[in-house]
Amino acid sequence: MVEVTLWGALAAAAGGTSKVEIEARNIRELFKRLSERFPGLAPLMDRGIAVAIDGTIYRDTWSKELPAGAEIYLLPRLAGG
Repeated sequence: MVEVTLWGALAAAAGGTSKVEIEARNIRELFKRLSERFPGLAPLMDRGIAVAIDGTIYRDTWSKELPAGAEIYLLPRLAGG
């Protein structure tokens, strides 16, 4: 089980919930379980979400494991390189 902080519009799409505890081993599972639990997040995930794990941002790294006790934030993906 990991604790995830939803940033900005993501929290609003999850019914105002800014912190979620969810069972997931990697980013792919995290997105799947979040979209099942909060269908309003699905359109935002389709546009792109970045995942910050202990301060490192991951984009499209679906198999990245979520370590127990890690600080995990989901935020809208920023444009740019």
